[in-house]
Amino acid sequence: MITIFVRTIILYILVVIAIRLMGKAELSELQPYEMVIIIMIAELASLPMETVEMPFINGVVAIFTLVFLQIIISFITLKSEKARALICGRPTILIEKGQIIERELKELRINVNDLVEQLRIKSYSNIDDVEFAILETNGELSVIPKSSKKPLTPSDMNIYVSQECLPISLIIDGKINQQNLNKTSVDFNWLYRELKKKNINDISDVLYASIDQDKKLSIHLKN
Repeated sequence: MITIFVRTIILYILVVIAIRLMGKAELSELQPYEMVIIIMIAELASLPMETVEMPFINGVVAIFTLVFLQIIISFITLKSEKARALICGRPTILIEKGQIIERELKELRINVNDLVEQLRIKSYSNIDDVEFAILETNGELSVIPKSSKKPLTPSDMNIYVSQECLPISLIIDGKINQQNLNKTSVDFNWLYRELKKKNINDISDVLYASIDQDKKLSIHLKN
């Protein structure tokens, strides 16, 4: 029992390290070969946990062999467009200039209902509003609407807007993030004064606080 417990903890840590070594892309949209490696890592990690007789080092070596293989394949696809096309495939245009490409749907074994469903998920209920729909290599559908259906932007109306920056978190769960505070043009005294203006005397009462580019403080109190 203790052996299984210890093995499970160690393998969990090793799998987390392996996923991190494979890069952030593996945590979002997976290419086919990446998905296969993730599944195989999960299977290989379960074997030493279930079978105590199996040498623990065998599972560790197998997991990191797959990680090494994934890094090599990623490097090859990064350097060679042909290799990327062979391993990952190419994007496929399913709708071109408002017309459904039936040939591509048949080749990919996608029916029209599936296509329409994906368009609705992308907030396009009418195919006539779509100029291009492209099935990416990771299985995601990219939709480009017709020019007349694109939302207006300030540049379309010749309106100047200032560059927007991400708010910076200053307080999280009652604790000041000193590293983020150092990135801003304010200090602890300024933050304390702003909290006092909101009748907040104790920082531990703040669940979350952030500052924007205009030095405007957004505060959310704990319940």
